[in-house]
Amino acid sequence: MTISYQLYSSRMFPPVEGTLTLLAGLGYTAVEGFGGLYPDLASAEALRRSLDKAGLTMPTGHFGIDLVEGDPKAAIAIARALGVRSVIVPYLMPDKRPTDAAGWAAFGTRLARAGAPLRDAGLTFGWHNHDFEVHDVGGTTPLDLILEASDDTKLELDLAWVVRGGRDPADVVGRWADRLVAAHIKDIAPAGQAADEDGWADVGYGTMDWIGLMTQLRGTPCGVFVMEHDKPNDHVRFATRSYDFLKTL
Repeated sequence: MTISYQLYSSRMFPPVEGTLTLLAGLGYTAVEGFGGLYPDLASAEALRRSLDKAGLTMPTGHFGIDLVEGDPKAAIAIARALGVRSVIVPYLMPDKRPTDAAGWAAFGTRLARAGAPLRDAGLTFGWHNHDFEVHDVGGTTPLDLILEASDDTKLELDLAWVVRGGRDPADVVGRWADRLVAAHIKDIAPAGQAADEDGWADVGYGTMDWIGLMTQLRGTPCGVFVMEHDKPNDHVRFATRSYDFLKTL
């Protein structure tokens, strides 16, 4: 069980080197990066030096679909420089999203095709969800259509976004257990609270059933558990309390 930290959570609290030092001091052993931190190979190499200095690894990383599709060699080089083993495509802008089941099935095929060079290079390749992938589309969901398109596409499941999308995360974990490589551990504040943090909470201080979900996740191949908060007003508090809570599980 690797407890990681999505560096996007600390994007409003630069510099990244300070965040890495903080996380290492708290006991984290790994982090997850996002594309804005490594737009090119030189920035990836610089970040790797900072990771090494802090004693942290980056087993998973988010990579934009434009890079993966448009320049897979660059994506592979960046992943290798960072030590990333699982490349995860995290998002599709609203104007780029299909609007029906056929469109999402086609996107699933496109995604699998885009990941082929990375898989050939020995990397794991997958998708990370938000809420829109679990909305109903023709009696199914975009997430199901993406994953049904190819057995090669793995999943980094954000369980809190599943809840925000109106689904039971336990059902999604059960359906796609064999495809899970990582999970985003994120919590939702009680209704009416944490408005300045977009309704998110420190892990263990919200409404998610982490005891049940972590028990279920341990029965899957998921080995990386990534703490994330989309808009913390205090990233030190978030990182500290979330890590301490997850360790109790």
